[in-house]
Formats: sequence, structure tokens, C-alpha cells
Amino acid sequence: MQTSTETDYYEILQISPNAEPETVHRVYRLLAQRFHPDNQDTGNEARFRQLTEAYEALSDPARRAKYDVNHAQQRRDRWRLVSTAAQAENDFESEQLVRLTVLEVLYTRRRVEPDKPGIFSTELEKLTGRPREHLEFTVWYLIQKKLVARSDNSVLLITADGVEYLEANYQEVLQRRRLRGPDQQ
Repeated sequence: MQTSTETDYYEILQISPNAEPETVHRVYRLLAQRFHPDNQDTGNEARFRQLTEAYEALSDPARRAKYDVNHAQQRRDRWRLVSTAAQAENDFESEQLVRLTVLEVLYTRRRVEPDKPGIFSTELEKLTGRPREHLEFTVWYLIQKKLVARSDNSVLLITADGVEYLEANYQEVLQRRRLRGPDQQ
């Protein structure tokens, strides 16, 4: 079993840390049905195991309380890192570059893997090297501008408008990367 520092059970179940026990149960049942290995259309054994582990931890009040203490500490630590990074990078140019990078990742996924064109926030976090909290504003902005959409299962997808925007601004991205150099990206 993975430790709570490696796994965000709330993210796995796609719920808020403030979710009521009934919500935890209802969401688990919905996702478990979708990802159960016996479901020939959407079954996924690894995802089902993750969901079950998360549900077992969050449905038991004692285990959830213990997990919440670690989860809260982990979020505080992550925010501390984000705020330190934000002090050095909190400018419009940097944010624009992050937006274009997110669009580039989603564009590449849609082009290379048309049968799985979307990316979960956790995967986007790993691919961009930025904490999820730091990407929240970026993703919000891209969704509001209709350059990115969120599917029913919380997967991020690039839209046709997003493709056109990226293609129109791609030369600018390349120019900025050349000016900054590989060690400054």
C-alpha cells in the first residue's frame, strides 16, 4: 500500500477534502462501476484498485482523520514551494509561457494518441513540472477562453480553438525558449 504522501485520495476520487461521507460513498460507487475490471468498455484494474484504496481510507472516520492530518501538511508544504517559486516567476510573460506549454502538451496528446486525447491534472502536473496548485489558474483561464475543455471524467482536452491558438502562437514560444536558454525553462 502506498503512503499518504505519495497518493492523494481526494484527487483519485475527484472530490473535495470537505466532502461528506455520503458523497465519498456515492462518487466511489459511480467510479468503481465505471472502472471495474468486469466492465468491458471502461474497465481498468489499476484505476479500480486505486479507487478502492482511496475509498477504504476515506470512508473509515478514524483512517480519514489520520489521512487528513498528513494531507493538510502535504498541501501546506506544496503551497510553501509554490509561493517561493511564484515570487521568482510571478509575471505575465511566465504565465503566458505556461499556458502555451499546457496547450502544447494537450495538443501533442491529442495528435499522438487520438484514442486517449485527454490528460488528468495529476499527469499534467508531472509533464509540466509544476505543482497542481500552480496550474489551477492556468487551467481555469484556458477553460474560460474555451481553448481547453474538461470532460465528464475530469480529463483535460484541447479544443479546436486551442489548436488554432497554439499554432498561431507557436513561433513566439520557440523564440522565448531560445532567448531563455535550456537551463532557465
